[in-house]
Amino acid sequence: MPLPDVIEIVPLTEAVSANVRIPGSKSITNRALILAALGSKNITLTGALWSEDTQVMIDCLGRLGFELKVAPDVEERSNRTIRVRGMDGHIPKAGSQSEPLELFVGNAGTAARFLSALVCLGGGFYRLRGVERMHQRPQGALFRALRELGYHIDSFNDRLPALIEGEGPKHGKCRVSLTESSQFASALLMAGKVGGWEIEVTGENAEESPYVAMTSTLIRQFERAGDPFVESTGASSGELSFPIEPDSSSASYFWAAGWLLKRDAKTASSRVSVQQWPQEFLQVDTWFPKRIEPDLPAQLSRQNELGDSIMTAIVLAPFANKPVRFTDLGRLRVQECERVAALRTELGKCGARVHEIDDTLEIFPGPLHGAEIETYNDHRMAMCFATLGLKVSEIKIKNPACVKKTFPDFFEKLAAPPPHGFGAIIRGANGRQLRGEELLAE
Repeated sequence: MPLPDVIEIVPLTEAVSANVRIPGSKSITNRALILAALGSKNITLTGALWSEDTQVMIDCLGRLGFELKVAPDVEERSNRTIRVRGMDGHIPKAGSQSEPLELFVGNAGTAARFLSALVCLGGGFYRLRGVERMHQRPQGALFRALRELGYHIDSFNDRLPALIEGEGPKHGKCRVSLTESSQFASALLMAGKVGGWEIEVTGENAEESPYVAMTSTLIRQFERAGDPFVESTGASSGELSFPIEPDSSSASYFWAAGWLLKRDAKTASSRVSVQQWPQEFLQVDTWFPKRIEPDLPAQLSRQNELGDSIMTAIVLAPFANKPVRFTDLGRLRVQECERVAALRTELGKCGARVHEIDDTLEIFPGPLHGAEIETYNDHRMAMCFATLGLKVSEIKIKNPACVKKTFPDFFEKLAAPPPHGFGAIIRGANGRQLRGEELLAE
């Protein structure tokens, strides 16, 4: 039974002690899939995220002729174990100019950008398309860089849909800006070694961009197949296993819930933790719990202090002890929805005092009340405001199933009894409490 069109989160009234397991990182899973496919070994990804965005990537790689075997993960229903046969830089399949190989990327930015660079290494024609929102999202900086390298891309207004001619490796130089998305640089860097590309990354914070740094680290790990790789159990020589970290952005909702619960006398003794929390900071959002404790700072930047979890911090801000300014939010405007406007609008519905100036939101402390939250088909809007609903009465989430993009069992985990969840009550539009499979987004 699918999730209802609208659900209500009931605030918690008792302290909880929760140690929650989070699905694998979307950012790492989709990068690891590309790097494994381009490599020369058979690699098994363990703890890989199984959600709309990663399924899109896996489907597209399958259509390109790569061999992938997907098996369940016994510990986390939103994860899979994925075995990838590396093709040593070869792209097995392509189409013709009259009948290009079709790749549907949904609204997955990582798939759209990473595959655009990957198919240039092929030997034929490929058409990439997505949902309407993906066709609105920027792609131009990547397409311009690929054209600089000599590849042919036919695209109206430099967005998807696009027809790309794969012409194999072409030694050359290109420049790409991070202004709109760091995914452009990541796409080029991952395909660049096979392609023989020399890539100059420009834009604000180019040398310290957290997501480009993640990509560079993963490239080095896959090149040397050292730590954190392990030999696959029972596998023949040359088979390796690569563990995917829990998704730090997805974990931010649970750290945030713990932060909120500590600010209410009835739930102040709550203790919340996340299983297998990374000790190193491959994902910028691993910093989230440190950024919000003991209280939110006066200013937080999306540029280098937090990634997508800055949205989670924004919905916490009305409960901070002082006004908080969130800066460098421009990239949020061109993601799954216009997130800056969406956050300002929906927090305003709840009674928050929010000022928007350029790419900055300033949020002032003050009481909130319930509202029906429009999610704009954006998974992070749904999860941010559901977290808020653990403290604020009558928060109702429209289109909650949009969480399937990165976290299909998010609501299941909120409702799971401690220590595996918070034991939250989640109701459908008719007021009936939803349980178990009814909370799974499909």
